Amino acid sequence: MFINLRNNFDLLRFLFASIVFFVHSYQLSGSADLKFFSYLSSAIAVKSFFVISGFLIFMSYENSTSIKNYFLKRVRRIYPAYFVVIILSGLLGYFLSIYTTLNYFSLEWIKYVFFNLIYLNFMSPDLPGVFDGNLIQAINGALWILKIEVLFYLSVPLIVWLSLKFGRIKAFSALYFLSCLYIYVLNLLHVPHADELIRQFPGQLPYFLAGGLIYYYFEYFKQHAHWLLGLSLLAFIFDGALFKFIESFPLAIIVIYFACIFKFLGNFAKYGDFSYGIYILHFPILQTVVQLGLFNSNPYFAFCLALALVLTGAFFLWHLVEKRFLQKSSHYLSVMK
Repeated sequence: MFINLRNNFDLLRFLFASIVFFVHSYQLSGSADLKFFSYLSSAIAVKSFFVISGFLIFMSYENSTSIKNYFLKRVRRIYPAYFVVIILSGLLGYFLSIYTTLNYFSLEWIKYVFFNLIYLNFMSPDLPGVFDGNLIQAINGALWILKIEVLFYLSVPLIVWLSLKFGRIKAFSALYFLSCLYIYVLNLLHVPHADELIRQFPGQLPYFLAGGLIYYYFEYFKQHAHWLLGLSLLAFIFDGALFKFIESFPLAIIVIYFACIFKFLGNFAKYGDFSYGIYILHFPILQTVVQLGLFNSNPYFAFCLALALVLTGAFFLWHLVEKRFLQKSSHYLSVMK
């Protein structure tokens, strides 16, 4: 299926990554001057990322020449920059650590690098003696969504196979139902840390499925987009107890509407797609500015400094790492022409 390249996906991803940065700047610093950022929803921003992934990743799979080609495109897109951020965090953390060289480059350091490189960030979120005085000690607490993204990538061939075998609506509906059942059972049984488990895979699968389903039925979506948008906005306004189980579809409709139906707002990624870099860089940069005490002395200066560092880092990460590993046919390169 052909989707017009003149869309707002790049702009939306940049906005969602920025929202996460704004919210984390308040949460990590604890600065009362930045409390107004708490009115933004990083949770909705992340769920919107999953919706966009569902739409674009199913499209990527359908446009791939083979499963190998599909996975190669996914690896090229996310892993090189991710690898660089993990290694740089491990090395530069030494200059922020209160530990000596031998105590820093220890088994704990090796565990951090190893587990984070394979997306098991929760197994070793900290580096020895780094950010110990901060409100949160994690080096890069935003990376938790990456392992979910990887699981989404791995699930796509299976979902497509189930769709071919049983029918697309049946397959998507069954997976959606099982995901909701997973959430319901965790809440019903009062499982310890249920909120954290729901935040993981497959608790976030409905958003990915909703984005994918709109991709497959995009022509229908396009014909009825305005009515669907109105109903979706009403669903958010009249939020009820049942809403959390159907939220993914209204959210997906709203996100894809503004990405594909709303007026094209220009080639936002002409100079590079910096949203991924912003997302994977912002947390350790904010943590560093917090440790230096700059948010205590001048929170607005500290915020602007962190923002400048994040944007600069995202710029260089894109041009020196991300872009170099993409295939020549990649959408990310074509929009820059």
